[in-house]
Amino acid sequence: MLEGNAVVAQSGGPTAVINQSLVGVVERWRALAKGTIFGARHGVRGMIEDKFLDLTTTPMQTLELVAGTPSAALGSSRDKPDAAYCQKIIAALKSRDIRNYFYIGGNDSSDTCRIVNELATSSGYQMRSFHVPKTVDNDLMENDHTPGYASAARYVAMAFMGDNLDNASLPGIKINVVMGRHAGFLTGAAALMRQRPDDGPHLVYLPEVAFDLDRFVSDVDAMFKKHGRCQIAVSEGIQDADGTPIAAKITAGEKDAHGNVQLSGSGALGDMLAEYIKKKLTPVGGKPPRVRADTLGYPQRCWPDASKVDQREAREAGRFAVEQAHAGIASGSIAIQRVSTKPYASKMVRVELTDVAAKTRHMPPEFIEGHRDVSTKFIEWLMPLVGEMPGVGRL
Repeated sequence: MLEGNAVVAQSGGPTAVINQSLVGVVERWRALAKGTIFGARHGVRGMIEDKFLDLTTTPMQTLELVAGTPSAALGSSRDKPDAAYCQKIIAALKSRDIRNYFYIGGNDSSDTCRIVNELATSSGYQMRSFHVPKTVDNDLMENDHTPGYASAARYVAMAFMGDNLDNASLPGIKINVVMGRHAGFLTGAAALMRQRPDDGPHLVYLPEVAFDLDRFVSDVDAMFKKHGRCQIAVSEGIQDADGTPIAAKITAGEKDAHGNVQLSGSGALGDMLAEYIKKKLTPVGGKPPRVRADTLGYPQRCWPDASKVDQREAREAGRFAVEQAHAGIASGSIAIQRVSTKPYASKMVRVELTDVAAKTRHMPPEFIEGHRDVSTKFIEWLMPLVGEMPGVGRL
């Protein structure tokens, strides 16, 4: 470990277990190092605004409560640092003799860590720089799965289970829009609790498979005729054959600081699909079908019922980052790799920042079944991550 202090910060969308990673960094630093460990409020913005919190002597009892609490305890940020911004970050780190930099986040956050690390190196400032993974989308390269995903998948699976029972009680056509800009891992979790052939979701649409509106209506019509109802899981990131997000066609195309089109925060996609179904499936002179749409939204990220596997691995990812810095390694991103599924086991490894930064992992073909479902192999892969699920009684 380089002599000096450390900083830890959180970035991007919060999750149910991002604070486990935060506490993992802090507790391992305090066990291995002598310097102060600071928490930066609201990511890199807190660094340039000199909003640091000394975590060196925070009672462990407090940290344990924080670890089990959803959302980002330090606050988060979606700032995308340019060269001038990064110069301010380095200046802030120098002013506090921070030589160890731990940044918890997803794709864009790993890229920020890479940029800061490269700037520190080019300016001759010795510093260890580590990205600690986090994203409910599960779209980080080199990872089997990422901290935050399993807990979000658990929420989605249970939300669809309850919604499926509701849909069976009062049959109709129900659309639920799930987070997932480019990867369908979270939307696929909707299928986890299907126990009978007529259980929903009856249709699952992922960003990895080109979405066609007329084929969609045909799918819905067929399922409705077969079951007398139809529950549908749709990723917010579904795209047409040209790769254009369907949601971007019906919104203003507003973008965030990283250039990402805003897909969530609006019920526009679900409403559009519902209206299209009504239009196409209403018989001439007849009554339109009963169609409803919900957007699951932010509760997916921070629902306070985290997967135990997710909690444990998120904590370990933070600890492992500090251990890598302590071992004298200059930089990297921490990744979770699966050792076995039955019994489930995983390990932490270090990969290069450039292998993860600003790159996107997609669902592999073997996890996808046709154009409207996930495979049994995906369900088997996901099952050990989410933990024990509630039972369902039937009459």
